[in-house]
Amino acid sequence: MELIELDSAFSSVAENNLKNLMLALNLGRGAKPKGYIVEDIWQELARAKYLLWEQESSKRSWELQSLKEACEAALEEKHVLDISIKEGFLDEASSTHLKQMEALRQVFRKAAEDDTPAEVPDYLCCKITLDIFQDPVITPSGVTYERAVILDHLDKVGKFDPITREPLRESQLVPNLAIKEAVRAYMDKHGWAYKAS
Repeated sequence: MELIELDSAFSSVAENNLKNLMLALNLGRGAKPKGYIVEDIWQELARAKYLLWEQESSKRSWELQSLKEACEAALEEKHVLDISIKEGFLDEASSTHLKQMEALRQVFRKAAEDDTPAEVPDYLCCKITLDIFQDPVITPSGVTYERAVILDHLDKVGKFDPITREPLRESQLVPNLAIKEAVRAYMDKHGWAYKAS
């Protein structure tokens, strides 16, 4: 009982810390969107979310492995029983058993997919840095960039869209809320991606 209470207390503290980091990040973006403090807060937030995912992933992995082993043992028992009942149909029982074991492995492979690192989809990444979006903005031409990166481009390179080459001013940048929500949903489902950001 004490371990469950300790795990619950840890989760509560971790969630509170994550909320505070998100608040700090949003306040920092409002004050100075391309400031170094915003990047530092994002890195700390990503690290915290990755560590939380890693802990939860390990727990899920252990539970899945235990369940898989129990299911395989049950299928083995069923196979032994089938062989003793269907004396003349040994090939059919063995074939059925192999198909069931493969289906079971596929189910558990699918269940572990979200916790398996893969490549982040391109539409969730900035066209310039190829990093996962943190604060995406969209230009009038429809291209989405990371806010700090496009602001840096406008300051240092010129007042034009780096892909379309059309004239572009900072005031024309609009938050891309759809992509921001897509990134959040993807990261919530694939916590390993926080390590890549």
